[in-house]
Amino acid sequence: MGKTVRDESTASAYWGAVNTFCALQDVHVIADAPVGCYNLVGVAVIDYTDAVPYLENFTPTSLTEKEIASSGSSEIVRETIEKLQAPGLQLILVSSAESEMIGSDHERMLTMKYPDVRFFPSNSLGENEWQGRDRALLWLHKTFGDNQPATVKPATVSIIGPTYGCFNSPSDLAELKRLIAGVGGELLHVYPFESSLHDIADLKNSDVVVQMYHEFGHALAEILERPVLQAPFGIGETEKFIRDLGCLLKREKEAEVFMQKEKRTILKPIWDLWRGPQAEWFPTIRFAVTASKTYALGLETFLAGEMGMQCLFSHDTAEADNTLIREEIQQKQPQFLFGRIVDKIYLAELDAKTRFIPAGFPGPIVRRALGTPFMGHSGAVYLLQEIVNALYDMLFNFLPLNRRTTAMEEPSQKVAWSSEANALLNEMVKKAPFISQISYGRELKRKAELLALKQGKESVTPELLGMIN
Repeated sequence: MGKTVRDESTASAYWGAVNTFCALQDVHVIADAPVGCYNLVGVAVIDYTDAVPYLENFTPTSLTEKEIASSGSSEIVRETIEKLQAPGLQLILVSSAESEMIGSDHERMLTMKYPDVRFFPSNSLGENEWQGRDRALLWLHKTFGDNQPATVKPATVSIIGPTYGCFNSPSDLAELKRLIAGVGGELLHVYPFESSLHDIADLKNSDVVVQMYHEFGHALAEILERPVLQAPFGIGETEKFIRDLGCLLKREKEAEVFMQKEKRTILKPIWDLWRGPQAEWFPTIRFAVTASKTYALGLETFLAGEMGMQCLFSHDTAEADNTLIREEIQQKQPQFLFGRIVDKIYLAELDAKTRFIPAGFPGPIVRRALGTPFMGHSGAVYLLQEIVNALYDMLFNFLPLNRRTTAMEEPSQKVAWSSEANALLNEMVKKAPFISQISYGRELKRKAELLALKQGKESVTPELLGMIN
């Protein structure tokens, strides 16, 4: 029997390519695709994942059953091109799963009739969205780059990576820009975001290239033959990033001054939390991550490696089996889960008491504000602030309030506990945040005894205790 993978992501290389090309200011993408599910990449899906504006530079050819079943899509591709051609606008035709299934390869037709229009076979059926972005960036360099030797512009930095559909990219990009400026670097290009098509020929003239994501961009950065730095997470990686960038840009003094200023300003809340009583909670916190590789690695590096929290699991969702993720959530019950809407659904199905924090797509979550970074020093402060505030919130929920009670809210007589029920109670309490375990245990015990009396039982059993969890 074949294996069923629960809630497998539908994001393919087609989505990645469209999100990459449409980020360029002077490009219009024609998708050889039907109206419907493949039109969503330019409308609904992007809207509900990150509130990205409607993509005005995206048009599907509107494949119908006729083209798919018999005639092919060449005619409607020609009609679409005729409508869209305009001076200074580069048209890129992208294949979809449907057009690939009927073998639509428009390279020859375009060469003969529309030599200025380029065709990108997305390999939608064979690659995921990260592979699609990576190959799209390489293709842009091969197609629109030049063979001129590099003329390096001193102290300039280009960032490769941010495209539509990348979680939290506006905020993390703002943090990278802040770090680069702090060291004394001049931002040359943010590619493909904030760029035009032909800026790709100028990327090789950057003094340093910063790769924003682990998932894609490395292949392009490598062929530029410039020093490459990876966008950092946490305190240690960010300090190394600042010093390495200062060294590469010959701005060592500026980097040192900036680093000292970071410690006095941006990082001060972390030191204050570390010296306060909150630091005692950190080793008791159990968290888990299901996100893209960049965020899965980064959150584990900072929260576990530097803050001493317990990482129960950290999965790169491009490779993870969602069925196994659901089982792991059920078995380990993390206090915090950084993940996607898929994982939030699993928590709801399991009635888990886990605090969910969005950390990836898909998901109905807006991350357009610049003050919610995960990367860099600002990201370290933001993440720790979110966790500590959530712990305070959990503690508040267990505060004894001065409220009116009815006779049924407290047990009217003493109820015995079996040794097995006591053992189960202890295990259940251990899953609660450390700061609320006493109150949580008291609440569970009260509810169990009330239920025992209601059912006319003289003692609490494991079965009865399981009914209130």
